[in-house]
Amino acid sequence: MLITVGLIVTLIVLVFARDVSRSAHGAAGARSSEDLSFGALANTLLTKENNFDGRLDQLLSQGTTLSRYALAARLNELEGELPGWVNAADQLRRPALAHDVNETLDKITQIRVEAYQTLLGNVAKALALPWSNVPSEVLVNPAVTLATTSQQWNVDRFALVKEPGLVHLDQTSSKSANYFAANGATVLQHAPALKLVRAISIGAVRVAPAPLPAGTGVLLLPPVTSVQLGVSVVNAGYDLQPVTLTIRVTPLNRRGGSFEQTLRTTLGPLQAYAFVPMSFRTAASERARVVLTLSGAPTASGKVTSETYRMEMSPSGNT
Repeated sequence: MLITVGLIVTLIVLVFARDVSRSAHGAAGARSSEDLSFGALANTLLTKENNFDGRLDQLLSQGTTLSRYALAARLNELEGELPGWVNAADQLRRPALAHDVNETLDKITQIRVEAYQTLLGNVAKALALPWSNVPSEVLVNPAVTLATTSQQWNVDRFALVKEPGLVHLDQTSSKSANYFAANGATVLQHAPALKLVRAISIGAVRVAPAPLPAGTGVLLLPPVTSVQLGVSVVNAGYDLQPVTLTIRVTPLNRRGGSFEQTLRTTLGPLQAYAFVPMSFRTAASERARVVLTLSGAPTASGKVTSETYRMEMSPSGNT
């Protein structure tokens, strides 16, 4: 009887040991699969980050031959990639892995995104380029943050090398951060092609009602009781340019009254804008001087920022 009980107990122990072994191997296999999947996706993200760093480093050090428009386009293109890193890192947070390595990658990625966003904004600001992208948190020294997080990750990335799957995670580079810390945007600021050249002009003037045929600089109009002007202005520079347009109508005889209006706006880079001033009262046979003055920046080459017209209203009944 004792022999029988002993055999039963031994059998139970052996079966339990087998199940534990199978369970352990199964768990190790699942963890290995999770680690390997994480490693493949994480390294894809890290490769994108390192490629980004290399392109930014090249832009900072060799972008001197670009135009302001081209440089701004490159900066905006780089900035547009950053939100995708945040989404990719967030998707890697589950399932939880050994040493919380995926949580660490997620946090570091978010910080590095904010640092790159701040750095790109600093470059745009240094060159007076239009820039509206603002990170959720503006960092005081983005280059230092990028270098620090890179050093941190280059320690944490070994968390899975002794875990099932033996996963090796790629390091992060910080060439652009190191360059910016040493040089800032100085090289780009001294590039002739990237210097800000402010220039504006009056593009066109529209008059309603349409003037009758007359000599240059003369607005010969039918005997209406009011006149409406439309003035198109142009920003020839690649910057945000505040401008002011002033319209003055000064009577030259006693048939009409004076009129003055000032209008303001901010022109986008290489953009035009149409001012529509208030209409002003007129009278038959009136003679007046109409002066349009645009201010805010130097006059674009070959263009004008001031127009002067002699307005002549036809006598009543003569159109």
